[in-house]
Order: sequence, then structure tokens, then C-alpha cells
Amino acid sequence: MLKVNRTEKDPLQKRLEITNWILLAVLVAGSLFLRSTRFSLGILLGGLISIVNFHWLYRNLLSVFQKHLNRARAALMLRYYLRLAITAIALYWIISRNLVDVIGLVIGLSVVVLNIVLTTLLVLSRKDHVEEVN
Repeated sequence: MLKVNRTEKDPLQKRLEITNWILLAVLVAGSLFLRSTRFSLGILLGGLISIVNFHWLYRNLLSVFQKHLNRARAALMLRYYLRLAITAIALYWIISRNLVDVIGLVIGLSVVVLNIVLTTLLVLSRKDHVEEVN
């Protein structure tokens, strides 16, 4: 019988994943009221690509460090280039077909970065200066 050792996700990782989806929903909903459907679709597709990439990176790192520790660098680099190539192909296809507004796509691609910056600012604003010294 194969025993699977599932580790619980870090609370910060869970929070980032949930907040990614919330931020994407807020951006898409806001853009539907303020901009065109094409712009909103750009945010949606960019956000989906960004969130999928973030999740894929998490799973790759988890897999490499749990199963392939002796050859971690090679495995990480191979998976990194594969993820980069697939992302590049998806972005090329979206842009070349002129499916979306490029500015909306860039905003969508920034969802994970915006989330990490906002989360960092919130966590740092809650820290007490005394706690940091200890």
C-alpha cells in the first residue's frame, strides 16, 4: 500500500491563494463597470495565467523538495523553463489574436504581485515594534 505524506499548507500560502482569487474577482468586476468587456477579459485571462503560474510554481517546489532533493536544481530549472514556455505560448496566442486589451492583460498578470505586496504591507503594519526586537 502506497502511503502518501500530505503536509498541510502554510497559513500564509493559503491566504495568498484565496486572496489571489478575491483580488482577481474585484478587478474584473470593477473593470466591467468602468471599462470595456475586452479590457475585463484581459484582466481575467491575465489573472488566470498569473494565478495558475503561482500555483504551478508552488507545486513544482513542493514536488522537487519532497521527491527529487538530490537533483533539485536540475529539476527546478527544467520545470521553470517548461512553465515559462507554456506561459509565453499562451500570451503569444492571446496577444496575436487580439482577443483582449493589452493593458488589461498586464493588470491581470500583476494580480499575484499586487497580492504579495498588499499582504506584506498588511502583515508588517500589524507587527509591534517590540515584537520585532525580540
